[in-house]
Order: sequence, then structure tokens, then C-alpha cells
Amino acid sequence: MEAANAWAPAFMAVYNARFAKPPRSTFDAHRPLREDENLDTILTWRVQRKVSDSLTVLNDLMIWLLEDTPATRRLIGHYIDVWEYPDGRIELRADGVALPCVPYDKLAEIDQGAVIEHKRLGHALAVAQALQAQRDNRRVSGSPSRTNRGEPVRAKERRPGTKKPREFTQAELNETILQLATQHPTQPEPASKPGPRSARAV
Repeated sequence: MEAANAWAPAFMAVYNARFAKPPRSTFDAHRPLREDENLDTILTWRVQRKVSDSLTVLNDLMIWLLEDTPATRRLIGHYIDVWEYPDGRIELRADGVALPCVPYDKLAEIDQGAVIEHKRLGHALAVAQALQAQRDNRRVSGSPSRTNRGEPVRAKERRPGTKKPREFTQAELNETILQLATQHPTQPEPASKPGPRSARAV
């Protein structure tokens, strides 16, 4: 970053010498930010989404469940605003009021730690993790760029061999289960020995 900042003035001078054009007017239209203005609010990405009968809102492969209240029930069938702030915060708003809600990401990830920690669910989590590796994790094409938060640039084409979640078939799921079962066969649990209290006196 320091090297880029040191190089920027020289680049700007060369660039302006090659491409700069005199303005039609010398009037400076910049103005200071007013006290009633908020840049975070001004720079939000806003879309409208419809509230379903089950009080859910789908946006960018994420499902938002609204809190079940008389006020939110009146929104069923109506469009509300989805605000995404530059720092990644997302709010669902109706008539300018933020609505309490819970997000469920359809592209959620399962890490290896969860597979190891949950021994009884390990096989099921391993299957989900294997399918994740074949999943197209791109968000919808109309969503804003999130490179400022460290996310990669959205690829125009899906990676070879990947699919949208709805494109996976039951046969592919069964094949993944069989492959994992062959690679990591389950071992039967040793029979527990009866304790002294469980032994019946003869």
C-alpha cells in the first residue's frame, strides 16, 4: 500500500498529460456533507423483494426469515426494501423501518472441523462437504461487487464441473454417499461392558 501511494502521484501526472482535457466550466460543484446526510445510507445497494406467505424474503441466494409479528404479517405479498451497506451489513426495511429478521445462507459452508467434531454426524457432514466442492458458489449476477470486503471478483462463467444446488440429482447424491462409504468405512462401536450395578445377582 505504501509503495502504491508513493507511485500514485507520478502515475497521475503521466495519465493526465496523456488523456486530460480542460473542463467546460471551472465551477467546482463539490460541497461538504450536510449534518443530516449519512454516506453509509447514501451508498447502500437497494433492491425490492417480495415477502412470502411464510414471512421469508429471498435475495442473492439468501433466505431472510422475518420475525412473526402483526406488523410483518401485514407485509405478506408486498415488496420491501433490502439494503446492503458498504461494510456488508444487510437490512430489510419497510416504510423506512428496519425489520427484525434471521438470515439463512443457501451457500453456507461446512468446514473440516465440524466434520471431525460431530462424530455421529460426521458421515452426513462429509457428504454435504463433498457436494459443496462441486457447487457453483457464485452469487446472482445482479448483486453488487464485494471486493472491498475481500471477496473475489465474481466469475462470469461457472467453474468446470460445478453445478447450482438445484441441479444435483438423487443419483449424484447416492454416488457421493457410496464413494465416501468406500473411502471411510464405518467401524462398529465396541459393545459396552455391564457395570457392577447392572449385573444381576444369581
